[in-house]
Amino acid sequence: MNSVGSDKNKSTNDGLVAALMAYIFWGIFPIYFKIIDAVPTSEVFAHRIIWSIPFGFFILIVSNQWSEIKRVFKTPNILKFLVLSSSLISINWYIYILAVQSGEILQASLGYYINPLLYVLVGILFLNERLRISQMIAIVIATIGVLTLTFSSGKFPWISIVLATSFTLYGVIRKKVDIGAMPGLFIETLFILPFACLYMFYLFENNVLYFGVNNLNISLILILAGPFTIFPLFFFAYAAKRLKLTTIGMMQFLSPTMQFIIAFIYGERLTSAGIICFICIWLAIMLFIYDALKQDNMNEY
Repeated sequence: MNSVGSDKNKSTNDGLVAALMAYIFWGIFPIYFKIIDAVPTSEVFAHRIIWSIPFGFFILIVSNQWSEIKRVFKTPNILKFLVLSSSLISINWYIYILAVQSGEILQASLGYYINPLLYVLVGILFLNERLRISQMIAIVIATIGVLTLTFSSGKFPWISIVLATSFTLYGVIRKKVDIGAMPGLFIETLFILPFACLYMFYLFENNVLYFGVNNLNISLILILAGPFTIFPLFFFAYAAKRLKLTTIGMMQFLSPTMQFIIAFIYGERLTSAGIICFICIWLAIMLFIYDALKQDNMNEY
């Protein structure tokens, strides 16, 4: 019994470390994109796709998941869903890079704060899940915050909304598809790869490609887009098998909080409307966490 308990504790601790590494990776992502902000967003996005392939292949081989790739390519129904999820993750990645490079890290941070609340809303609207009081209040408060920011600043936070919506829909689709996190991402990037390669060829032909011997340092940093994309997902997939969803859900807020802090390091400033918006979002998140913990405790009895 002690041995079983010890193994369970070790598995949980390993999961916590893996989740922490994943969320820290995602939290410091803005720094990476700021370092290469001289490179146009479209080229950075293309490199993220291209260099994810070899690093993704390496992870699949090491983790013995290549057989799942073969299985999926024999299952047209799964491939149809992955084409759709591939489009959504492409939108999400591109808009995120654009947000960071154009000095809108706060908006990007807000988008990932909104994301878990949108999951609740999607569950209610499309999956026939019942809305609990705490969830209802959290969604109303978050909506008030976003509307305050929109009407007071006269600027619709489209980056936040697009990031939150695309990633929520992506998560919903991936939840319905019978495939692991790494094999799924590998196939998704394979779908986008031809477009990324064609775009790189276009830049090369027009002599506007940043990648190359004339920009060796930048080129090496661009290659890192591969492991920076793949490794956090690998850690997250490892953690997801060892931790409760409640634990992962609470840790999820680490990344946008780190991004929120990084935004100030790069000189972004919060307006009065922005302060009200984030206060509303944080209140909504506290209610969200409270509700999740309450449900988790109830399920134990």
